[in-house]
Amino acid sequence: MSLTINYHMHTTRCGHASGSDRDFVEKAIQCGYSEIGFSDHTPYPFPEHHNPHLRMTSDKLEGYVTSVLNLKEEYQSDIRIYLALEAEYYPGFFEKWLHMVEPYPFDYFILGQHFVGNDYPEIYAGTATDDESILKKYVDQTIEGLKTGTYIYLAHPDLIRFNDTHSDVYHEQMQKLCESAKELSIPLEINLLGIADRRWYPNPIFWEIAGSVGNDVIIGADAHKPSALDNQKEVDAAKSIISKNQLHLIQKLSF
Repeated sequence: MSLTINYHMHTTRCGHASGSDRDFVEKAIQCGYSEIGFSDHTPYPFPEHHNPHLRMTSDKLEGYVTSVLNLKEEYQSDIRIYLALEAEYYPGFFEKWLHMVEPYPFDYFILGQHFVGNDYPEIYAGTATDDESILKKYVDQTIEGLKTGTYIYLAHPDLIRFNDTHSDVYHEQMQKLCESAKELSIPLEINLLGIADRRWYPNPIFWEIAGSVGNDVIIGADAHKPSALDNQKEVDAAKSIISKNQLHLIQKLSF
């Protein structure tokens, strides 16, 4: 199985990706993709004195939208291109964020809960921890975000880096997250960047739990460079996770 549809892709505007927008499109066509979605890390309407990192700033949003829409029109006979954002759910700023993105013709939003709280002050979900309260807050906040109905799927749901993944509390919390996603018919993403970089995710324990719950899953390249779209080795690894845990793969979404 090769990946021909990918809804998770970033641009240099987030500060930690490389390659031009056009490079991503042309690489996708070269690799045989039929659909791609640009879903860069969203700006957020934080206080002026807060310096967010790992995301585009608000002054780059207009240029991002214009670039993707222009490429969508230019390459319409070769590939379908979607305009999207990957965004956290920050309760303290959520309504302001909705107001900020409302004027633009976004096709979808992905929930990627990189931080717990409101980013201000921030607790990075990928920082190793033994603190059960952080695990629980991550799960509760993510579920609350999913319930808004704003997000099409949950990126790297196993991003939270809780040290004891064999513990009862980890199992209980991840089952709670998986059951909520299933109830809401929201797919969970098996993240190819995590596989390529040999990160702590995809987490085998998490995907065992997702398999027991019966979650729908989607494969996301999470491409931060055009070459990441040429990913057969990572796709095969994701397929192995799906097969082992009898997960239901959704290959295409409707917006």
